[in-house]
Amino acid sequence: MSLFSSLGYFSHVQARRESTRSASGPSDATLVLSARAGEDWAREALFRRYAPMVNGLAYRVMGRDEDVDDLVQDSFVRALNGLDGLKEPQAFAGWLASIVVRSASKILRRRKLLRRLGLARVGEPIDVDALVGPAAPPDARAELRAVYTLLESLPVEQRMALVLRRVEGLALDEIAQTMGLSLATVKRRVADAEAALAAHGGVVR
Repeated sequence: MSLFSSLGYFSHVQARRESTRSASGPSDATLVLSARAGEDWAREALFRRYAPMVNGLAYRVMGRDEDVDDLVQDSFVRALNGLDGLKEPQAFAGWLASIVVRSASKILRRRKLLRRLGLARVGEPIDVDALVGPAAPPDARAELRAVYTLLESLPVEQRMALVLRRVEGLALDEIAQTMGLSLATVKRRVADAEAALAAHGGVVR
Protein backbone atom coordinates (compact mmCIF):
# COMPACT_ATOMS: atom_id res chain seq x y z
CA MET A 1 0.00 0.00 0.00
CA SER A 2 1.25 3.49 -0.76
CA LEU A 3 1.90 6.02 1.97
CA PHE A 4 -0.66 8.36 0.48
CA SER A 5 -3.42 5.79 0.05
CA SER A 6 -2.91 4.80 3.69
CA LEU A 7 -3.62 8.43 4.58
CA GLY A 8 -6.79 8.55 2.49
CA TYR A 9 -5.39 10.16 -0.66
CA PHE A 10 -6.51 9.09 -4.14
CA SER A 11 -3.63 7.51 -6.05
CA HIS A 12 -3.56 6.46 -9.69
CA VAL A 13 -3.43 2.84 -8.56
CA GLN A 14 -6.79 3.36 -6.88
CA ALA A 15 -8.05 5.18 -9.97
CA ARG A 16 -7.33 2.16 -12.16
CA ARG A 17 -9.21 -0.08 -9.74
CA GLU A 18 -12.18 2.27 -9.41
CA SER A 19 -12.53 2.57 -13.19
CA THR A 20 -13.20 -1.17 -13.50
CA ARG A 21 -16.30 -1.03 -11.31
CA SER A 22 -19.58 -0.91 -13.20
CA ALA A 23 -21.18 1.18 -10.45
CA SER A 24 -18.84 4.07 -11.25
CA GLY A 25 -20.57 4.78 -14.57
CA PRO A 26 -19.41 4.05 -18.12
CA SER A 27 -16.15 2.14 -18.33
CA ASP A 28 -12.98 3.91 -19.34
CA ALA A 29 -13.02 1.95 -22.60
CA THR A 30 -16.52 3.24 -23.40
CA LEU A 31 -15.55 6.80 -22.61
CA VAL A 32 -12.34 6.60 -24.66
CA LEU A 33 -14.11 5.15 -27.69
CA SER A 34 -16.87 7.77 -27.44
CA ALA A 35 -14.30 10.56 -27.08
CA ARG A 36 -12.48 9.26 -30.15
CA ALA A 37 -15.77 9.51 -32.01
CA GLY A 38 -15.97 13.19 -31.15
CA GLU A 39 -18.34 13.03 -28.18
CA ASP A 40 -17.57 16.02 -25.97
CA TRP A 41 -19.51 14.54 -23.03
CA ALA A 42 -17.08 11.59 -22.97
CA ARG A 43 -14.02 13.85 -22.92
CA GLU A 44 -15.55 15.83 -20.07
CA ALA A 45 -16.37 12.61 -18.21
CA LEU A 46 -12.76 11.41 -18.51
CA PHE A 47 -11.55 14.76 -17.22
CA ARG A 48 -13.94 14.74 -14.26
CA ARG A 49 -13.14 11.14 -13.40
CA TYR A 50 -9.37 11.61 -13.40
CA ALA A 51 -8.84 15.25 -12.40
CA PRO A 52 -8.32 14.30 -8.72
CA MET A 53 -5.82 11.62 -9.69
CA VAL A 54 -3.83 13.87 -12.02
CA ASN A 55 -3.78 16.79 -9.59
CA GLY A 56 -2.65 14.53 -6.75
CA LEU A 57 -0.01 12.72 -8.77
CA ALA A 58 1.40 15.94 -10.22
CA TYR A 59 1.58 17.47 -6.76
CA ARG A 60 3.30 14.45 -5.26
CA VAL A 61 5.96 14.04 -7.96
CA MET A 62 6.70 17.77 -8.17
CA GLY A 63 6.01 18.97 -4.65
CA ARG A 64 4.47 22.38 -4.11
CA ASP A 65 5.62 23.93 -7.35
CA GLU A 66 4.68 26.71 -9.73
CA ASP A 67 4.67 24.25 -12.64
CA VAL A 68 2.06 21.87 -11.19
CA ASP A 69 -0.98 23.61 -12.69
CA ASP A 70 0.63 23.73 -16.12
CA LEU A 71 1.64 20.09 -15.80
CA VAL A 72 -1.95 19.06 -15.03
CA GLN A 73 -3.40 21.05 -17.93
CA ASP A 74 -0.77 19.92 -20.42
CA SER A 75 -1.16 16.28 -19.40
CA PHE A 76 -4.90 16.34 -20.02
CA VAL A 77 -4.47 18.14 -23.34
CA ARG A 78 -1.91 15.57 -24.49
CA ALA A 79 -4.05 12.66 -23.36
CA LEU A 80 -7.37 13.84 -24.75
CA ASN A 81 -5.82 14.91 -28.04
CA GLY A 82 -3.85 11.67 -28.33
CA LEU A 83 -6.54 9.08 -27.64
CA ASP A 84 -6.01 7.50 -31.06
CA GLY A 85 -2.59 6.43 -29.85
CA LEU A 86 -3.97 4.50 -26.87
CA LYS A 87 -3.91 0.83 -27.90
CA GLU A 88 -5.97 -0.43 -24.94
CA PRO A 89 -8.84 1.97 -24.16
CA GLN A 90 -9.47 0.30 -20.80
CA ALA A 91 -5.90 1.22 -19.76
CA PHE A 92 -6.59 4.97 -19.83
CA ALA A 93 -5.75 5.59 -16.14
CA GLY A 94 -2.27 4.08 -16.30
CA TRP A 95 -1.60 5.73 -19.66
CA LEU A 96 -2.63 9.12 -18.31
CA ALA A 97 -0.44 8.63 -15.23
CA SER A 98 2.53 7.84 -17.48
CA ILE A 99 1.95 11.10 -19.36
CA VAL A 100 2.01 13.02 -16.08
CA VAL A 101 5.19 11.30 -14.87
CA ARG A 102 7.08 11.62 -18.16
CA SER A 103 6.04 15.25 -18.59
CA ALA A 104 7.14 16.02 -15.02
CA SER A 105 10.47 14.31 -15.71
CA LYS A 106 11.05 16.58 -18.71
CA ILE A 107 10.28 19.66 -16.64
CA LEU A 108 12.68 18.59 -13.89
CA ARG A 109 15.48 17.67 -16.32
CA ARG A 110 15.16 21.01 -18.08
CA ARG A 111 15.17 22.82 -14.75
CA LYS A 112 18.33 21.02 -13.59
CA LEU A 113 20.07 21.92 -16.85
CA LEU A 114 19.12 25.59 -16.53
CA ARG A 115 20.39 25.65 -12.96
CA ARG A 116 23.72 24.15 -13.98
CA LEU A 117 24.01 26.85 -16.62
CA GLY A 118 23.14 29.53 -14.08
CA LEU A 119 19.96 30.41 -15.95
CA ALA A 120 17.49 29.47 -13.23
CA ARG A 121 17.41 29.96 -9.48
CA VAL A 122 17.20 27.12 -7.00
CA GLY A 123 13.55 26.58 -6.12
CA GLU A 124 11.96 26.49 -2.70
CA PRO A 125 12.38 23.21 -0.81
CA ILE A 126 9.42 20.85 -0.88
CA ASP A 127 7.10 21.58 2.04
CA VAL A 128 6.15 18.19 3.52
CA ASP A 129 3.64 19.83 5.84
CA ALA A 130 1.76 21.09 2.78
CA LEU A 131 1.67 17.58 1.34
CA VAL A 132 0.57 15.76 4.49
CA GLY A 133 -2.05 16.95 6.92
CA PRO A 134 -1.40 17.32 10.65
CA ALA A 135 -3.45 14.18 11.39
CA ALA A 136 -0.96 11.92 9.55
CA PRO A 137 0.64 9.18 11.70
CA PRO A 138 4.12 10.17 12.93
CA ASP A 139 5.84 7.26 11.16
CA ALA A 140 4.27 8.14 7.81
CA ARG A 141 5.14 11.80 8.27
CA ALA A 142 8.74 10.92 9.14
CA GLU A 143 9.12 8.69 6.10
CA LEU A 144 7.61 11.27 3.76
CA ARG A 145 9.83 13.96 5.21
CA ALA A 146 12.91 11.80 4.58
CA VAL A 147 11.82 11.05 1.01
CA TYR A 148 10.93 14.61 0.05
CA THR A 149 13.98 16.16 1.74
CA LEU A 150 16.15 13.93 -0.44
CA LEU A 151 14.38 14.39 -3.79
CA GLU A 152 16.04 17.57 -5.04
CA SER A 153 19.50 16.01 -4.72
CA LEU A 154 18.62 12.92 -6.78
CA PRO A 155 18.91 12.47 -10.55
CA VAL A 156 15.46 12.85 -12.10
CA GLU A 157 14.91 9.16 -12.91
CA GLN A 158 15.89 8.13 -9.37
CA ARG A 159 13.58 10.80 -7.98
CA MET A 160 10.63 9.55 -10.01
CA ALA A 161 11.32 5.92 -9.23
CA LEU A 162 11.53 6.64 -5.50
CA VAL A 163 8.26 8.59 -5.43
CA LEU A 164 6.43 5.96 -7.46
CA ARG A 165 7.78 3.19 -5.24
CA ARG A 166 7.67 4.71 -1.75
CA VAL A 167 4.87 7.28 -2.04
CA GLU A 168 2.57 5.83 -4.71
CA GLY A 169 3.24 2.21 -3.77
CA LEU A 170 3.69 0.88 -7.31
CA ALA A 171 5.27 -2.47 -8.08
CA LEU A 172 8.53 -2.41 -10.04
CA ASP A 173 6.87 -3.52 -13.29
CA GLU A 174 4.24 -0.79 -12.90
CA ILE A 175 6.99 1.79 -12.40
CA ALA A 176 8.75 0.55 -15.53
CA GLN A 177 5.57 0.93 -17.56
CA THR A 178 4.77 4.34 -16.12
CA MET A 179 8.27 5.72 -16.70
CA GLY A 180 8.79 4.01 -20.06
CA LEU A 181 11.93 2.22 -18.85
CA SER A 182 13.03 -1.40 -18.76
CA LEU A 183 12.42 -3.37 -15.58
CA ALA A 184 16.17 -3.82 -15.10
CA THR A 185 16.73 -0.06 -15.34
CA VAL A 186 13.95 0.63 -12.84
CA LYS A 187 15.41 -1.89 -10.40
CA ARG A 188 18.73 -0.04 -10.57
CA ARG A 189 17.10 3.37 -10.16
CA VAL A 190 15.06 2.23 -7.15
CA ALA A 191 18.06 0.51 -5.55
CA ASP A 192 20.23 3.62 -5.99
CA ALA A 193 17.49 5.88 -4.61
CA GLU A 194 16.88 3.55 -1.66
CA ALA A 195 20.61 3.53 -0.89
CA ALA A 196 20.64 7.32 -0.93
CA LEU A 197 17.58 7.37 1.32
CA ALA A 198 19.24 5.01 3.80
CA ALA A 199 22.37 7.17 3.85
CA HIS A 200 20.11 10.18 4.40
CA GLY A 201 18.59 8.54 7.44
CA GLY A 202 15.34 7.37 5.85
CA VAL A 203 13.63 4.05 6.53
CA VAL A 204 14.32 1.35 3.95
CA ARG A 205 11.92 -1.57 3.78
